Amino acid sequence: MLKSKIFNSRLNSSDVTAAEKWLGYLAGPCGALLLNAVLATYLNVYYTDVVNLTGIWGGLFLTIFPVISKIIDAITNVIMGYIIDRTRTKQGKARPWLLLSAPMICVTGILLFVVPNGSETLQVIWVMVSYNLFYSVAYTIYNMSHNLMVPLSTRNTTQRGSLSVFNQIATIMMSGILVALVFPMVIMPMLGVDQSKWIMVMSILSILALPLTLLEYYFTKERVTEESVSEEKGVPFMTQLKIVLMDGYMIIIFVYFLIYTVGTCLKNLGLVYYCNYVLGSYNDGITQMLVSVIGGIPMGIGIFAVWPLAKRFGKRNVTLVGFILYAVGGGICCMAPENMVIVLIGQFIKNIGGLPCSYVFMALFADVLDHLEWKSGIRCDGTAMSIYNIIAVAMVGICTGIFNWMLAKAGYIAPAIDSAVQTIAAAQPEAVKNAIIFAFLGLEIITGIVLAILLFALNVERTVEYKQREIIAYRKAACLAAGKEWTERELPPLQKKEKAEKQWEAERSKGEAYRAKIQQELEKFV
Repeated sequence: MLKSKIFNSRLNSSDVTAAEKWLGYLAGPCGALLLNAVLATYLNVYYTDVVNLTGIWGGLFLTIFPVISKIIDAITNVIMGYIIDRTRTKQGKARPWLLLSAPMICVTGILLFVVPNGSETLQVIWVMVSYNLFYSVAYTIYNMSHNLMVPLSTRNTTQRGSLSVFNQIATIMMSGILVALVFPMVIMPMLGVDQSKWIMVMSILSILALPLTLLEYYFTKERVTEESVSEEKGVPFMTQLKIVLMDGYMIIIFVYFLIYTVGTCLKNLGLVYYCNYVLGSYNDGITQMLVSVIGGIPMGIGIFAVWPLAKRFGKRNVTLVGFILYAVGGGICCMAPENMVIVLIGQFIKNIGGLPCSYVFMALFADVLDHLEWKSGIRCDGTAMSIYNIIAVAMVGICTGIFNWMLAKAGYIAPAIDSAVQTIAAAQPEAVKNAIIFAFLGLEIITGIVLAILLFALNVERTVEYKQREIIAYRKAACLAAGKEWTERELPPLQKKEKAEKQWEAERSKGEAYRAKIQQELEKFV
């Protein structure tokens, strides 16, 4: 079916184009990313405040169910990574799954909110089924394929970095502008705890994701996949898994992402509660907006500043310095967590520090994928991305469970509706406030310091351009030997530096020995 011209990418250039940046990496992802950003911030609020599930099973349901669901999600991520690495179509190996995910996200996004007002058992079953249909199936398929678009788009590190920035602008626009500004000021005061209004708004967002995801599909292109001459269907999954999990750079990436995700998840979960009960009043429309604006201003500046700094000083280096600022800003907030001025100053500094990790991480991840291909001779995008996504989804579930457990144990009191259909929020105990402050502010001080230390060991970008040239030379030779036409790809000029050349010479012989070892394993398998 995918051989039909109707499914062809609208891009034909061997280099990244303006249409690709603006439509495929900026506008296209906005639908699914907007829906996911809303869910990350407000789905738990919907469960605790609108459907009132906090007390089910003595508070255990909202603690246990997200964890169990993310175990399922982790399994489906492994399966999806396996499938993507073995997908061979005219449209690539990841893009076809973007196409499939478009209608699935639309339907399952609506199902999340149409929780019936029946028995407690019916509500529990509906929530568990709809949650897993969205996160374990529909969004897993989308997120895996979407995240692989930057690494598979090109080997040109400059063009790839540009796409990473555009991709992140889409995320920032959705989470930093619409979800963080428009929702607390306009949408949330309007919704209150009226379930019918929630269903209407979330249905609109789910439907909007369909055409935009199709736009992403049609304006992306897998140039790296197109380089392959031989089909690597014979590579066993366990060999790919070994390649990924035995590499030092990839382990650092995974540990980095694990720590970062834990801090970010608890911060996102705590944002609404922090603004409602610690810094401001319930859905006042001002507090969350102010906190989010201070976060959004640095993100807007970062569009123009981060990539030039990363090209000059290195992606790793600017990210490392950023995390030091991250921890400093969080410390300022914790000095007076109920003082609006102090918190806004701290948030501004913290969000400046968070710029590099937000904008250049996927480009750094792509460098590690190229390193793995050079080292082993095998492309392991799907396998590596499945582990990356497992960390993301598992930590969301675990952190949601931990956060809800913290609220339940501290004595969280859900808001109610009075006779005039007005939302009434109770004053929370000090134990609840302290739990919320730790989730939103305290933990990220620790994660910022740990991540800055961890990044010292991640110097993959120093030699990645040498490795890319070897990979392309191999691909070109294989292509010409097979009698096929080779399309030249533009790479930036090689920046030869003494430290890079020394590291390259040290790694080169080790890489040759490792590739020979992997080839021997594959011959035994065949």
